[in-house]
Amino acid sequence: MESTVTVRVPGTTANCGPGFDTIGIACTIYNDLTVTFGGKPGFTLAVSGEGAGAIPANDRNIAYQAVKAVFGKVGRPLPGIRISMRNSIPLARGLGSSAAAIVAGLVAANAATGGTLDNRDLLALATEIEGHPDNVAPAILGGITVSFTAGGGPQSLRFDPPGELKLIVAVPEFGLSTKAARQVLPKTVPHADAVFNVSRAALLVGALCRGELDYLRHALEDRLHQPYRAKLIPGMADVLAAAVANGALGAAISGAGPCLIAFARRQAAGPIGGAMVRAFEHNGVKAAYLDLDIDSAGAKVIEAP
Repeated sequence: MESTVTVRVPGTTANCGPGFDTIGIACTIYNDLTVTFGGKPGFTLAVSGEGAGAIPANDRNIAYQAVKAVFGKVGRPLPGIRISMRNSIPLARGLGSSAAAIVAGLVAANAATGGTLDNRDLLALATEIEGHPDNVAPAILGGITVSFTAGGGPQSLRFDPPGELKLIVAVPEFGLSTKAARQVLPKTVPHADAVFNVSRAALLVGALCRGELDYLRHALEDRLHQPYRAKLIPGMADVLAAAVANGALGAAISGAGPCLIAFARRQAAGPIGGAMVRAFEHNGVKAAYLDLDIDSAGAKVIEAP
């Protein structure tokens, strides 16, 4: 007997300047994943939208790995799995496409097996597959999350930001793998740079919690990863400067890049995206932009037996 579950998962932006591998935000761009359980043994995949033709349809598929992880966790035999993805989140751009696939697979499988796993269980499984919690946490929980490891596993503090905050994301035509973006990072950093980032990360969380958004200009500054990744993103400094010059409160790399994200008040968001795209084009990079809000719901089951 077959059963089908459909899950909607938001894209995410992580790091947010100084919050390396720690701070993440759920965004109003979504992937839908439909999983049919049962029928012919094995795994099949169909993809429409972003990543069509590029996402592996074998055991390396991370949504399939996530489904398997849930069935293993709850001690159930794995049935035949048919997955259909309808993707809007750009692939390999720094908007959490891999996190969305992982979380979608986990949530769908959890729904199909009776919903016995809670969000902390799902966060632990997602972090094990993804390697770090900064994207998977907001994909599960929505809002803004601050993730850390304690007691042998990941945990996340979640909160909702002021309603006026907008996210404008410049999306360049080229992709950048997280692995490549991590390879350029140094093994150690100067103590002064660590102190700089501690102050900025604390300021970022405080500013977002209190709604004192003018602090974002400095709170989004970073010395741990952005200076080293700049060489991978042509025109990065120009694009970030263009965002601020046209009304952004501040701007940063989205995740590992190459997307660049500007934070703005809702009423001032208009010209920012176009300015960022033009700055990319002046550096020989075609780009488009997304005008997003913060998703407060996180992953949702939208159809289940």
